[in-house]
Amino acid sequence: MQSVFIQVIGTVQGVGFRPFVYNLALKYDIKGWVNNDEKGVNILLSSSEENIKNFINELKSNPPILARIDSINIEKITEIKEYKTFEIIQSESSKNKSTIISPDIAICDDCIEDINDMSNFRYSYSLTNCTNCGPRYSIIKTIPYDRINTSMFSFELCEKCKNEYENPTNRRYHAQPIACENCGPTIVLYNNKNEVLSSDITAIKEIAQEINKGSIVAIKGMGGFHLICDANNDKVVEKLRIRKSRLNKPFALMFKDINSIKNYTDLTQKEEEFLNSKEKPIVLVKKKKEFNLSQLIAPNINHLGCFIAYTALHHLLFRYLNNPIVATSANLKGEPIITSKDEIIEKLSNVVDFILDFNRDILNASDDSVIQIVDNNITKIRNARGYAPTAFNFENKSKKKILSLGANQKSTISLYFENNLILSPYIGDLNSLKSMEYFERTIETFKRFYDFEPEVIVCDKHPNYESTKFALKLKETNSNLELVQIQHHYAHTLSVMAEYKLNKDVLAFIFDGTGYGDDGNIWGGEVFIASKTEYKRVNHFKYFKLLGGEKAVLEPKRVALSLLFDSFSLEEVLNLEIACVKAFKESEIKMFHTMWQKGLNSPLTSSIGRLFDAVASFANILHIQSYEGETGLQIEQYYDKTITQSFTYEIIEGKIKISSMIKQMILEKDKKQICSKFINTIGQIILDISSLHKDLPIVLGGGVFQNKTLLELLINKFKEQNREFYYNKTIPLNDGGISVGQIYHLI
Repeated sequence: MQSVFIQVIGTVQGVGFRPFVYNLALKYDIKGWVNNDEKGVNILLSSSEENIKNFINELKSNPPILARIDSINIEKITEIKEYKTFEIIQSESSKNKSTIISPDIAICDDCIEDINDMSNFRYSYSLTNCTNCGPRYSIIKTIPYDRINTSMFSFELCEKCKNEYENPTNRRYHAQPIACENCGPTIVLYNNKNEVLSSDITAIKEIAQEINKGSIVAIKGMGGFHLICDANNDKVVEKLRIRKSRLNKPFALMFKDINSIKNYTDLTQKEEEFLNSKEKPIVLVKKKKEFNLSQLIAPNINHLGCFIAYTALHHLLFRYLNNPIVATSANLKGEPIITSKDEIIEKLSNVVDFILDFNRDILNASDDSVIQIVDNNITKIRNARGYAPTAFNFENKSKKKILSLGANQKSTISLYFENNLILSPYIGDLNSLKSMEYFERTIETFKRFYDFEPEVIVCDKHPNYESTKFALKLKETNSNLELVQIQHHYAHTLSVMAEYKLNKDVLAFIFDGTGYGDDGNIWGGEVFIASKTEYKRVNHFKYFKLLGGEKAVLEPKRVALSLLFDSFSLEEVLNLEIACVKAFKESEIKMFHTMWQKGLNSPLTSSIGRLFDAVASFANILHIQSYEGETGLQIEQYYDKTITQSFTYEIIEGKIKISSMIKQMILEKDKKQICSKFINTIGQIILDISSLHKDLPIVLGGGVFQNKTLLELLINKFKEQNREFYYNKTIPLNDGGISVGQIYHLI
């Protein structure tokens, strides 16, 4: 006989790890115990050497499906105590919290079976879950992950649920959110005047009937409310756009199952795999040519954001629905997702007709994750429900606790302590008071999770970012805090390097919309030679002026006009017979030329994001955009892979000059030619510069590389050349990954 103590670190709480260990111990005739603490899971084994060896092998090779093991520490001990059984003992508490919070997980097949089985006592219960699925992050106050530390604390288990909860061989053993209709939260249907109409399955049936009739409703999900309507009803989709002031931005669609999605889209095998995964993210997929849902869901776009019902409530809803549904986040523009019925009544009673609520509080909001498949790999556009909090384990043990505050758009925060880097779920753009409150609340939540008091604060260099202002405020109130500011595009570089744990020089192409440059200008078309510790800007797109500053972001025609001023005289511009010129009055063009000449409210930029805007205007696709990234999506629609030509450009003293491209572009009349040659040109610039640095691995970062066409073009070329290259997959390519890069510089 021998005794062994094992400590397992990683995502090992709230994922069925202890019952897994318990049943494994029974399998190999092992005595001892298992428990949770703030670091992870502790196991004491007492048995023969062979049994313990078999136990450890299976522990490593076949852990629970939701678990992620970062490390296993094994220590042989001289154990005097003799154990007669194997037990799951009470969680321990200490002041050193480091166990990883598990994300919320979609309902599993076993639970779907339960709610559809008339003989099961959870038949038609809308909040059914088990150890293998259900809410985690959204209901937890602090760790360890025990019921007392969740928003389920006030719901006392009935005998049937208690028997499952206390039985280590049951899949609901210590599944903290479990309950049933007799002891758990209740579903209630309200009208927009806050009057109760019905409850439980009746409420679900009635709200489904209202959706079928053309109502707009709010339904509580796992991490917040959705605004929902019939996806096949033009009138109601149009009504939702008007009520939500969302002119053209695509809506996400929820479907009953994968077969339903296949009726409307051309799925790849990999897209199907992710749609069916335990995370159930929104996946961007291609529409069928014969598309028989409302064309107003994604105007002028040939892709849809699709996801499958991921809670018991959603599955019960689809029993009574006639069609797939629009399911978009319930929020006011620029504000975070709403998590309470009272706030829906306060802010959106003029938008929704009915509200379906339940009395399990959402403690931590979490939006739906959005991904797309590029080269058969995941790329994340929004990292949230199902994936976040996202944990990374590094070899370097931190001497100080680090908090990074990310960017201003697509905000996230990250923490670093011991060997752990934790990336928060997507927070959003920090453009409103509510968003800042949510941002600060998220920081406090993660500090509470890990008893975390930062010793180092990292933020962007942009003086007007709300995250930067917040960092400076923290520094003012605590002089002992170390403050580090990192340039935006360098942080993008570091974000990619962090994902692959790169510690060598790289050639980084960082293309995005906006970032504060070291010279005070707006960068966004940058080429760096960089390492973990430093960077050198070796190339950048020649600066052009944004006429009217932020206004130019909303009006691509202004960016197009500015680029024309760079290449032609005022008289020549006025005589051009092209759409982007005709989009202005002659007096406006003269006024903008004066602004351009004198540099009045016309900041300099090298942004590729803004260049995409200009091209959309040159091609007469759109001159005013209604949402961020609309121009990029529209340009991608017109790409024709049979068009292989590019426009011309020059690189002089490190500056990428595109005046010749603009002159050639305005002579083209065909949208496909303009868009295809433009994307090819951006690709060619990257390939030409990378050929000058053949000894360096390539990094691609920034929101522009969310353009699937451009990214896949480059991936194929680099593979042909056998080049070493990297881009974010598990971390967002956009500003959602900035907070990770900010930390990587310091570890």
